[in-house]
Amino acid sequence: MDTRQWRDTIAAAQDGDRRALDELVEGWLPLVYNIVGRALNGHADVDDVVQETMLRAVGNLGSLRDPESFRSWLVAIAMRQIRDRARRRTPAPLDESAAREAADFAELTVLRLQLEGQRREVAEAVRWLDGEDRQLLSLWWLEVAGELTRRELAAAVGISRQHAAVRVQRMKERLETSRGIVRALDGACPGLRERTARWNGRPDSVWRKRLARHIRGCAYCGDTREAVVPAERLLVGIALVPVPVGFTLSLALGGKTAAAATATVASVSWSAKVLSALTQPIVAATAGATIVAGGAYVVTQTPDAPAPRVAVSPTAASTYRPPSVPATPSPTPSTPSPSATPTRTRTALYGSVVDAVDRAPDPDTPPAALPHRPETGITSTGGAHAVMNHRGDSVTLTGEGYVLVRWQLSPQYRAGSLVMPAWTGLKGELFHVASGGGRRMDDSVSATDPTATGMGNSTTGYAVLPAGTQQMWQNEYFYLDGAVTLTVNERGADYGLSVFPSGWDAVEKDVTTGPDGGAKRYGLVRDTGKDDTPVPQYVTRSTPADPATVGQRSRV
Repeated sequence: MDTRQWRDTIAAAQDGDRRALDELVEGWLPLVYNIVGRALNGHADVDDVVQETMLRAVGNLGSLRDPESFRSWLVAIAMRQIRDRARRRTPAPLDESAAREAADFAELTVLRLQLEGQRREVAEAVRWLDGEDRQLLSLWWLEVAGELTRRELAAAVGISRQHAAVRVQRMKERLETSRGIVRALDGACPGLRERTARWNGRPDSVWRKRLARHIRGCAYCGDTREAVVPAERLLVGIALVPVPVGFTLSLALGGKTAAAATATVASVSWSAKVLSALTQPIVAATAGATIVAGGAYVVTQTPDAPAPRVAVSPTAASTYRPPSVPATPSPTPSTPSPSATPTRTRTALYGSVVDAVDRAPDPDTPPAALPHRPETGITSTGGAHAVMNHRGDSVTLTGEGYVLVRWQLSPQYRAGSLVMPAWTGLKGELFHVASGGGRRMDDSVSATDPTATGMGNSTTGYAVLPAGTQQMWQNEYFYLDGAVTLTVNERGADYGLSVFPSGWDAVEKDVTTGPDGGAKRYGLVRDTGKDDTPVPQYVTRSTPADPATVGQRSRV
């Protein structure tokens, strides 16, 4: 945000123009919200600190001598309020329920800005930073995004630019360490799973150091599978996180309280500029907001209503009741040839076979040969490595080739019934060709806890599959010839998916790696090279409003 563009508005607000003051508050609220939200990582105090910052800024606006210094002046006020809040707080026992209810700013950043791949990784790594590092990062993030200058960053922290450079470099090093932890936790290292068995799932500096030590000495966790892009390159140009709908801002000025001013709202007329500002995506407010004249602002919104659950009609494109095992088509007589060729059974048509519950193969049973289907390459909207951890996350795949979907279950965060991901909007063909990763998710993962599998353990609970669902392996391979969207439908047990465009060589290498290579078992080849290869259990050619309504074992 360029202060020069606001010079006239700031000057008018200083002269007592209420309309200009309206515009100033609404225009700069997102910047303050991002600084405070990221510094406190969405703590319940964020609203109070944002409100106190805006109240002090509006109340002291007359003391600002140079309107072009408004941004650095406002940022400095926000940082003082953040530090004051830290000094005022007294240590208290952690209220787990309150912590879960507080808005996690890393998650808000990912969802509202629709971050994918390594950009998502940076946002989630912020959780692992200490308070002082988060405060500095809240400014540095805006600096590399073009919203602040280094001079303004240093002034807000109260240090020289040279000292700021040193502080920023140290913070970036800890951020990169935290990114490595996020990547490792998305992976499938049995040693890391065992190490975190007693972790409560809340990032802190102690566990950051423990996990960092493990990662430095672990070849599995240290394999990033792709070049790591520096954080500053990932953050360039990323927009501010919009102020959430439901955010309330009350600024009581001139001795008039917000409650008293609310009674006069009916007689207040809106200015076109304020309405326009409120309906911009950066503010994320609608005409339900009210600005009250006479010295007080009251911005109120109805919280987000849950998305309507759309029922999917049982059509051939969505849901049907298939057989519980791969279907055997009825024999169809063919016309005898002149050489009296015997009657043949027609090959099952594509889509007539779905995954069915099966038993794990013997660990020492090598897989069948993997047919080599044509490959021209897969394009993914999530890039070379899309990580999806939240309900509604999706990735669209297009092309001809192989795709790896890697499962990461997290029953230590939330156990219970799994709502499986869905493949929607299929154009072309999609086959489930192989399973690998060295183990099924119900295989044991601990040498010390016999109850621990990839699905959980007796202490934390287990992720439970819907009845009749095929047991997942750590790595599941699919072949796509066309386009399809994969969506996470997490509503019960906590799970994440990593999606990689892959190739025949990588699939073949994975599934043929046997127990002697450190794997639990060989992989399983499902592809016969024909159209009787299984298709995913949750797939449709339609694109329902709620992908979670795609029926289990659906026929396409």
